[in-house]
Amino acid sequence: MKEAIDLIFPQNLIQEPIVYNLCKEVSIIFNIRRAKVTEKIGEIVLELEGSQEEITQAKDWLKKRGIKVEPITHDTLEG
Repeated sequence: MKEAIDLIFPQNLIQEPIVYNLCKEVSIIFNIRRAKVTEKIGEIVLELEGSQEEITQAKDWLKKRGIKVEPITHDTLEG
């Protein structure tokens, strides 16, 4: 199963290796589809691949660290 999500990072987490740490904690495959980072905010469009349980665990892990997680439709990714 695949799911695309939009991650919004607060300023205090921009320098942290969040995606790396996520993969060490949750068995998930990821594909960075798009990323934009400034001094004040970071945004990553991330495609997650795994079981529904693994994807849910990954999203919960991100949210617990203060990252805003928003769903993205396939049409949005290709546009």
